[in-house]
Amino acid sequence: MRPKHRRRQEIPDEFAIVIDYMPMGNPYDKHTFHRSSPVAQGIGTKFFTLVEIIPLRGSVISIGERVPLSLAPDMPGHRVFDILSYEDLTSIARENIVRYVKQIVEEKESVFVEFLNIAEAINIRLHSLELLPGIGKKTLVLILEERRKKKFESFDDIRKRLKINDPVKMFVDRIVVELQRNEKYYIFVNPHPSTPDMKYLGYLELLYERIKYSEPW
Repeated sequence: MRPKHRRRQEIPDEFAIVIDYMPMGNPYDKHTFHRSSPVAQGIGTKFFTLVEIIPLRGSVISIGERVPLSLAPDMPGHRVFDILSYEDLTSIARENIVRYVKQIVEEKESVFVEFLNIAEAINIRLHSLELLPGIGKKTLVLILEERRKKKFESFDDIRKRLKINDPVKMFVDRIVVELQRNEKYYIFVNPHPSTPDMKYLGYLELLYERIKYSEPW
């Protein structure tokens, strides 16, 4: 059995939003004993970890519900049984991903706005800001110029100063792409399972520390 501190490192989220709930089990689950017993799939609310959840005995949870996660038998909350890949998700879970990632991004506005203020170059040819959908060389130059004048303060500020119509969608689209694990560089999602050519940049840890984000979700 893995030590608890390893489990905590692997699943940094303390809460998840339920993106599918199967009270009669998931007939396609890779774990045979979950094919006939209650099981849920969720997405972590801080680090976007995809998780398989075993609901507390006698409880009923619903899609869209934010639930506490238990990473060990002696911890309160719904038990996390496994980390999932995007391919493990049910069709319903995949349909719900965009909706609930959007909810997370909107509630953590200050975190994602701060990314535009601190993002750095990955190498001499590529800046991490260029990983965001719609950010080309011209917009990159504009962002760097604008943030030197004054840091970005809100999504509305980004809209006005950069003429980006929907900054929330920009972040959501990037996060969903990273969850699908078809990229080389990962700004926000630590890919699971990862391969040696995948580079996790770990910005969320830095952003939470910079803005003193203290909420557990």
